[in-house]
Amino acid sequence: MKSSQRWLLFLLFLPLSGVLCFSELSFITEPSDVTALPNDPVTLDCQAHGQPPVTIKWLKNGLKLAESEHFKFLPNGSLYIPKIKHTKEDSDEGFYQCLSQNKYGAILSQRSRLTIARITEFESHPVSMVVSEGSVARFSCAVTSSPPATITWEFNQSTLPLQTDRITVLPNGVLQIHNIQLEDAGKYRCVATNIGSLLKSREATLTVHKDEGPKPRQRPRIIAGPQNVTVSLHQTVVLECVATGYPPPIISWSRADSKPIDVYNAKVLGNGNLVITDVNSKHSGIYLCRATTPGTRNHTTAAANLTVLVPPTIVERPESQTRPRAGTARFMCQAEGVPPPRIRWLKNGEDVHLNGRIKMYNGKLVITQIIPEDDAIYQCMAENEQGSALSLARLIVVMSEDRPSAPRNIHAETISSSAILLAWERPLYNADKVIAYSIHYMKAEGLNNEEYQVVIGNDTTSYIIDDLEPARNYSFYIVAYMPMGASRMSDQVSQHTLEDVPLRTPELTLTSHSATDIQVTWQPLPAKISRGRVLAYRLSYRTAVDDAVVNVELPQNCTQYLLEGLQPDTIYLLRIAAATRVGWCEPSAWTSHRTSKMTSDKVPPAPVLQLEALNCTSLRARWQTPPDSVAVLGFRLCYHEEGQPEQPSILLQAHTYAYTIGGLDPRRKYHVKILAISKVGDGYQTDQTLSTPGCVSARDQLAVAPPPPHQVTVLISNSSAVSLRWSRPAFSSGKPVSYTVRCTPVGTHNVSAIRYIQTTKQSVMVRDLLPNTQYEFVVRLHVDEMSSSWSSVVYHQTAPAAPSRPPAGVRVTLIEDDTALVSWREPSGPHLVVTHYTILYASQQAWMAGHWQRIQREGTHTMALLEKLEPGKVYLLKICASNKVGDGPFSNTVELAPRRGHAHRSKNPRHSDSFPDSKVFSDGLYHLDQSSMTGIMVGVSIALTCIAMCALILISKGRPRKSASPKMVAVRGSGGPHPGMPLPGSYHLENVEALLPMISSRFIDPKGGSDLIMNSSGSSKVQSNKWLIFQKEMNDSAASEAETRVCLYEKGRTVLRYDERLGSAPLAPSSREIIYGPLHSESSQSSEGSQETGDSGHFSNEESNEEFSNSSTCQTSGSLESDDGPNLKQSVKLEPAAASFHATKGSWLSSTS
Repeated sequence: MKSSQRWLLFLLFLPLSGVLCFSELSFITEPSDVTALPNDPVTLDCQAHGQPPVTIKWLKNGLKLAESEHFKFLPNGSLYIPKIKHTKEDSDEGFYQCLSQNKYGAILSQRSRLTIARITEFESHPVSMVVSEGSVARFSCAVTSSPPATITWEFNQSTLPLQTDRITVLPNGVLQIHNIQLEDAGKYRCVATNIGSLLKSREATLTVHKDEGPKPRQRPRIIAGPQNVTVSLHQTVVLECVATGYPPPIISWSRADSKPIDVYNAKVLGNGNLVITDVNSKHSGIYLCRATTPGTRNHTTAAANLTVLVPPTIVERPESQTRPRAGTARFMCQAEGVPPPRIRWLKNGEDVHLNGRIKMYNGKLVITQIIPEDDAIYQCMAENEQGSALSLARLIVVMSEDRPSAPRNIHAETISSSAILLAWERPLYNADKVIAYSIHYMKAEGLNNEEYQVVIGNDTTSYIIDDLEPARNYSFYIVAYMPMGASRMSDQVSQHTLEDVPLRTPELTLTSHSATDIQVTWQPLPAKISRGRVLAYRLSYRTAVDDAVVNVELPQNCTQYLLEGLQPDTIYLLRIAAATRVGWCEPSAWTSHRTSKMTSDKVPPAPVLQLEALNCTSLRARWQTPPDSVAVLGFRLCYHEEGQPEQPSILLQAHTYAYTIGGLDPRRKYHVKILAISKVGDGYQTDQTLSTPGCVSARDQLAVAPPPPHQVTVLISNSSAVSLRWSRPAFSSGKPVSYTVRCTPVGTHNVSAIRYIQTTKQSVMVRDLLPNTQYEFVVRLHVDEMSSSWSSVVYHQTAPAAPSRPPAGVRVTLIEDDTALVSWREPSGPHLVVTHYTILYASQQAWMAGHWQRIQREGTHTMALLEKLEPGKVYLLKICASNKVGDGPFSNTVELAPRRGHAHRSKNPRHSDSFPDSKVFSDGLYHLDQSSMTGIMVGVSIALTCIAMCALILISKGRPRKSASPKMVAVRGSGGPHPGMPLPGSYHLENVEALLPMISSRFIDPKGGSDLIMNSSGSSKVQSNKWLIFQKEMNDSAASEAETRVCLYEKGRTVLRYDERLGSAPLAPSSREIIYGPLHSESSQSSEGSQETGDSGHFSNEESNEEFSNSSTCQTSGSLESDDGPNLKQSVKLEPAAASFHATKGSWLSSTS
C-alpha cells in the first residue's frame, strides 16, 4: 500500500518534472503596436531566448513573410521596414507576429498592429441653431482618426477664445456655450488634427434673439444627456450633461450601483460634464446625471453606460506536463478581458488540429491516448479587439513498452440524478504494477463535449462520480497507470442519470393589451435547467392585497396564457412553476404587474421587449412599438433585482429603442419594465425577467478549485441521527457557498444506501440512519459552479436504538399452583441489542389499582419463574425488552388463572397464550354453536359410560382403603421398558405443551372448584351449571374404592391424575397386583421441592431418585370444537410423565431452554 502511494505521488509530480527537464524557449522582447506615417521607417522588435540554435521568422496577418529589400530581418530577430507603403494596391498596415523556434519546438509572439496615421471625412458636422439670450448653445462634430484626433473650434474662421467660463470644449469635440450673449452670434466650425493631417468641418451659424421680459419658472430639462460610450483602456471619456430650466438647474453625478465615483481620475468640466481620464475596468458602469431646480425637489435624470474595453490577460496559465504514451494531458487556460477574449491553442506556433483524440472545451485543451508526435510546445492564445496574450507549456511524452492491459468488465450503475457508480476489474496483465486509475467521462449526446478526468489510487476498483447533470447520458472509460506508462483505454460504457425537478422556473414576460387582461409568455426551459422532460406548468396569480391564490395548470407544450377578467388599475402578483415526473420545482418569486386604469386606443400599446445578457454584469434591452400606434413622446424604463426594491425610472427619448443596463451582479434575476409615454398618458406596460450569467474571469471565479472543508466533526448523535459540523476553508471569495454531505454505511454494496444532503450552512443533521451501524461522512464545498474535493473521511457508529418491538411469543405455563413459567422470544429487528428484559405482572385487583410486580432478566435469557402466586386469582403479565438506550414497548397482556388448592397441590402444567382466530362476541365471552354442543354432549356421554363401567369393576373387586392425597400411579413391568415409551431423559417441553389445554385470553377453568369464566379484561361471570365431567369427587361410594387405572398414551406422554375422597380405604395389595402388577412404592410420591436454578427460569426436582418404569397411562378428555376456529381441547388432570425423574437426568425445563 505504501509503495502504491509513493508511485501515486510520483504520478502527481510528473508535471513538475516536465518543467525542470527541458530548456525553456521564451521571448525577451515582443513586438508592440506602432502608428506611423506613410514612407516612414518602422522597426518591430523581437528577441527570443532558448537553447541554441534559435531561429526567428515573421508573419503578417497569419502568413509567413519572406525576407526582402522591403522586409529586413535584423540579427537580433527584429523586423525592419525602411519605407512604409500605403496605397490601395499595397499597404503595410496589418498585424505582425514573430515565430521563435529551436529543437524543442516553436512559439509565437503576441500580435502587434501597424497603423498608418490618417483622418477620414467628418461623420457629422455642426448644425446651425437659433437660441435666445441667456440660454445654452451646443455644437458637435465627429471624425474617424487614427490615432485619435484633437478637436478645436473656430469662431468666424478664427480660433475660438476660451478665456471665459461660459465656453466649454469637451475632449470629444462638443462645444458648449452657456448664458448666451448677443456677441456670441456668428459662424462656428471644428478642426480635427492628428500627427499626419488636419481637417476642417463645415460652418454652422448661431443666431441669438434678445430676451424681453421676465422669464417664467421652468422645470429642469436635460437637452444633452450622457450617451452610452465604449472606450479602450487608459483613454479619456466624456459624459456630457446639459440641462435647461429657470432658475438654472444644478447638475450632479452618481453611479447606479451606488459605488463612489473615482475622485482621482474624474472631474466636472464646465457646468456639469463628467470627464474621466486614464479609464480602467473599475470605471465601467452606469452613470446617472441629475438636474435639480435649486431649493426644490424638482429634478430629472438621465443615465448612460460606460464600457471600458480591456485587452486579454491570462489569469490561469497552462503548466508543462510529462505524460506516458497512451496517457491523457490536460492544459488549462483562462483569460479575462472586455469583450471576453477568444481562446486558441497553438502547437509549435501553428493552430492545433482538433480531432476525436484532441479536443478543446471552454479554453481547456485535452489530449487523450497520447502518441509520440504529441511531444511539443503548446501555447494558449487569448484574443479580442484590444489585443492578444499568450502563455506556453511543454508536453513531454515518456515511452514504455511494459504497459498493463486495459481494465476489464466496466460496469456503471445509476445512484441518483447526479451520481453514477462505476466499477471494474483489474487488468489481466501487469495488474500488480498499476499505481493509479484514471476515469474519463463525458456527455454521450452532442458534439465537442468536454471530457472530464478523475485520478484515484490502485486500492479500489469502484468510484462514485457525483457531479453529473440530471437526465443525461454519459459515457465512461478507464485507463490504468504504471510508473512509466499507461494502459490502453478500456471499453466504453454508457449510463443515464435520473431526472430531477427543474433547477429553476422559466423567465416570464407580462404584457397588457387592455385594462382587464395580462398576457403571460415564457420560453421553454433548456435541458440543463429542466433536468428532465417538463410535463406541466403551474401558473399562480393573486392581487397584491388578497391572499387568495388562483392556480392554473398548463400542459408541457404551452408557452403562453392570457389572464382575462381582471380588475383595472390593480397590482397583480404572478409566479410560475415547472414539473418533471419527479415533482414540482420551487415556484419563482412573485412578479408584480399593474393593469391600466382603463382600456383605450389613445394610449400607446405595450412595447415588444427583448432582453439579452451582454456579459455577467450587463443586460441589453431592445424594444419595438407597432408602426401605426399612437405618437410616442418617450419611454419609461425601470429595473430591479428580484427581491429588491425598484430603482428610479429612467426616461428615454422617443426614438430610443435600446438601452444597456450595467453594474449588475452575476447570476441574479432582474425584472425589467417598460412603457411608452404619450400626450394622453402612460401606455400599457411590458414586464420581463432575465438572469445574468456567471462571470468567467479571475475577478469573479477562483482560478483553481476551492479547498475542501476541514475539521469535520460529529457533535451529537443517537440511534437514528448524527449532527455534523465543519469549518469553511480559508479562501478569498465573497460568493455564497453551499455544501454537499455524503453519508455511506461502511462496507455497503447497495448504492441506494448512499445519501447526499445539500445545505448552505456549516452544519447538518443527518436523519433516518440505522441504529448500531458505522457510517462514513465526507463534505465538499461548492462556489460559483466550482466544487472542491471531498474532505477527510469521518467515521462514526450510531448508538443502539431502544427496541422498537416487544418480545414475541410470550407464553405463561402454570407448573405449580403458585408457580408459573414465562417464556418468550427476542424481538425482531435489524441491529437490535437487548441488555435485559422487564417482566411486569399483577393480580387483577392489583392491576386495577395500578400496582405491578417487577422482575428483570438478562438479555441472554428468555425464560423466568413467577413464584408465590395466590391461588384463585387471575394474573396479568406483560414483557418489554430494554437496553442502555431505553425500554421498548410492552407485549400484549397475557392472563393466567392459578387453580384453587384447598387440601392438595396439583402439578398439572397449564399455560396461557392468545389465539387471534378465536371467535369472540361483543359480551367478551366465548359462544358455542350447535355443532360444538353436540360434540360436547356425545363426549360427555361416552366419558360417563366409561366411568360407570370402571366404577362397577372397582366395586366388584375392591375393598375400603385409606384416604390418600393425589397420587400418580406407575406400573413397573418385568419385561423392561414398554415399547414406544421414551427414556426419562428424553422428555421435552414441547411434548408436554402438545397436550396442554389451549387457553386463550378468555378461558374456562376446568377445575371443579371454579365457577368463573374469565375474559381478557379480567371480568368474570358466575355460571349456574358446572361441567360435571371435570369434577373430581364421585358420589358413588363404590367407585371411590376403586383405584383409577393408568394406561399408556404415547403421543403426549402424560398420566391421568385423580383425587380420592377422604375416608376411603385403599385396595388390598393382592388386588393391586391382580389389576396392575407390582407397584414401585417410591415412584408414587409427589415432589414438592422445586427451586430456581438461574435467571433463565430453569429448575429441577430432586426429591425422587428412582427412574420411571414402563408406565401406562389412561386419559379421559373432552373437546370443544368451533366451526371457525381451532379446536379448544381441555385435558382432564394431565401430567407429564417425566414430571418425576432421577436427579442426574436434568430438569425437563432445562431441555427446552
